[in-house]
Amino acid sequence: MPSPLRALAAHALRLVRQNRTVHRVVHAGAERLVETRWGSRFIRSVLETPIVAPTGYEAWAQRYDVLTAADRHAIREHIGRMQSPPLISVVMPVYATSPKLLKAAIESVRAQLYPHWELCIADDASPGEAVWRLLSRCARRDPRIKIVRRAENGHICAATNSALTLAQGEFVALMDHDDLLPERALYEVAAVLDQHPDADIVYSDEDKIDDRGLRFEPYFKSDWNPELVRGQNMVSHLGVYRRSLIEAVGGLRVGFEGSQDYDLTLRVSEQTAPERIHHIPWVLYHWRQGGQTASFSESQMARCADAARRAVAEHLARTGQDGCEVENLPTMPGWLRVRRPLPDPAPKVSLIVPTRDRADLLSACADGVLSGTDYPDLELLIVDNGSVEPQTRDLFARLAQDPRVRILQAPGPFNYSALNNRAAAEATGEILVLLNNDISMEDRGWLAELVSHAVRPNVGAAGAKLLYPDRTVQHAGVVVGVGGVAAHWGPGAGEHDPGYFGHLAMTRNVSAVTGACLALRRSVFEQAGGLDEDRLKVAFNDVDLCLKIRALGYDIVWTPFAQLVHHESASRGSDMAPEAQGRFNAEIATMRQRWPATLAHDPFYGPNFDRMHTDFRLAYPPELRRPWLTEGRRS
Repeated sequence: MPSPLRALAAHALRLVRQNRTVHRVVHAGAERLVETRWGSRFIRSVLETPIVAPTGYEAWAQRYDVLTAADRHAIREHIGRMQSPPLISVVMPVYATSPKLLKAAIESVRAQLYPHWELCIADDASPGEAVWRLLSRCARRDPRIKIVRRAENGHICAATNSALTLAQGEFVALMDHDDLLPERALYEVAAVLDQHPDADIVYSDEDKIDDRGLRFEPYFKSDWNPELVRGQNMVSHLGVYRRSLIEAVGGLRVGFEGSQDYDLTLRVSEQTAPERIHHIPWVLYHWRQGGQTASFSESQMARCADAARRAVAEHLARTGQDGCEVENLPTMPGWLRVRRPLPDPAPKVSLIVPTRDRADLLSACADGVLSGTDYPDLELLIVDNGSVEPQTRDLFARLAQDPRVRILQAPGPFNYSALNNRAAAEATGEILVLLNNDISMEDRGWLAELVSHAVRPNVGAAGAKLLYPDRTVQHAGVVVGVGGVAAHWGPGAGEHDPGYFGHLAMTRNVSAVTGACLALRRSVFEQAGGLDEDRLKVAFNDVDLCLKIRALGYDIVWTPFAQLVHHESASRGSDMAPEAQGRFNAEIATMRQRWPATLAHDPFYGPNFDRMHTDFRLAYPPELRRPWLTEGRRS
């Protein structure tokens, strides 16, 4: 969409949002429009941020994100049964806030169903007396509200630290001066802390709310995702931290304004373990946009983006991840890319390509590896599963002249797992790359990007971004449990589409990646027992391998910065062919029997999404547990 037209459309949208009735009509039309490919791209181009929220969110929230009188009664009873309900200190820096919005923010805290809170507010030397008079009245009205007035303006970090000096709670929740908490927000946090008393960080989903009260752009987050958190502040709101850890890292750091809570999340996460970081898949924070005054992050985007980059760079340095470079994404400067170095010398890579004829595909793949890839030390193992065509024989003869190529003969029925296991046993590289013969290369740095992740001690496997020949996304990681067993993230999205909150544009942890292009250390492959050539001969063996790797304690990483083209199953055929259906059904049964709990909950694709799709459409109903109905037990 041309920039002038986009600017005009964006301006019109801002005007529309000022009238709730008109906004509802336009919003309803947009929900229908976004269902078409061209309409989706149009909507994406108009939105102020590169985010397309799930359609129908407002109606969905009114249906599933509300409490009944019976719910409130059950919540109060649950609170009464808590053994040691923690005091939660809500910390709020305030500066020149509209009295109306500030009062609404304070009242949303006072309306909490959970009573064990204190609200610690620092007035950052707001001009005039209106803000301080309002705060003083609120503090007189409710003894749980504590206030301090700074003598001079120090901006958000200094003001938050001043508010922290008032805090006595074991846990601290960060809140902006004009945002809103739904009435059950602190209860949900307390329910997690009651169930997991060793928790150090708790965070929730969030959405935005305009000055008319319209909720939009929900961010339904993944569970703790250390790769994604180095690309964006996925914790943000509502973020709750153990106060002793905030104090241990010295509070918020002046100089990181605009990304101060991002920097805090990174520093506190370094003091704890992943199993002590908990995600609540409910919207527990309404981030106000379109109010009378712009927030710091809205008005100082360049400064915020630089602060985010510095926060991640320093986090990597503190955690011993040396040699990394952190960059703001050119089209989305608030989001980040971490470039990781290769070891010196770079480890040898063995690329394994099973094939049967289709010399046209194999030739493009092999030439891409041998001539279109910048990597200093590699070998190409072509596993011939009974090719018979003369063109293939001629291709083998040509490729064999390259000392980096070996042709392994493996005739017999197609068994993807056995073919790869055979080659892995003969590979001489420290790194293995499972690669389909219908992959073609465009980016010379793809292999270096994958290896830079595969060599990391905590990473078990890394996968690439794969495109269809029409330049739409084929693979951006694998969601397990969707559609019964597993499905790819992002199919059909545009090549440059950032996806839902950047999920197609940033490196992420995922549950699995496709074996069409999968890199891992040979030692990890062997530790996991390789691919299952007995019960998963063709389908799901890559997903099974990744789940075995995760069960060993390793992470699976997907990166969009290794991009290839995949002519999916062009040489093998479809699993839906009648002769393959029986085998495919047996492989589905194997996965369901082997991984029932894992398939029931993918930690990187939340329970608010439809389990039959991977396009972030909302579930009706969502698979959410309500702690007030389950005594705080979470699955």
